[in-house]
Amino acid sequence: MPADTNANGDIFGGWVLSQMDSAGGIAGVERAKGRVVTVKVDAMTFHRPVKIGDVLCVYTEVESVGRTSMKIHIEAWSKRFLTHVREKVTDATFIFVAIDDAGRPRVIPADD
Repeated sequence: MPADTNANGDIFGGWVLSQMDSAGGIAGVERAKGRVVTVKVDAMTFHRPVKIGDVLCVYTEVESVGRTSMKIHIEAWSKRFLTHVREKVTDATFIFVAIDDAGRPRVIPADD
């Protein structure tokens, strides 16, 4: 939306990061079978801008699972307005930790 843009009409990188974090959180909750929090984002480079009217597509893949944490690789792609051409915008690896109701780290159950 226009409120999420800079003077050039590009979507703010922080907004894109937020969408990626939300998608990663969903994947993390599904894998951990409960609440997770983001603790780190590894190197993120923006390759292309997202413009007003583009559709942002976010894809996740759980790369590894430890005792209480997991690495989830996340890519953001832009589906361009009118042309529908897809271009990779950015990617990063997010680290999530599974937490209990008190906010303390908890063991991630084995995969089914």
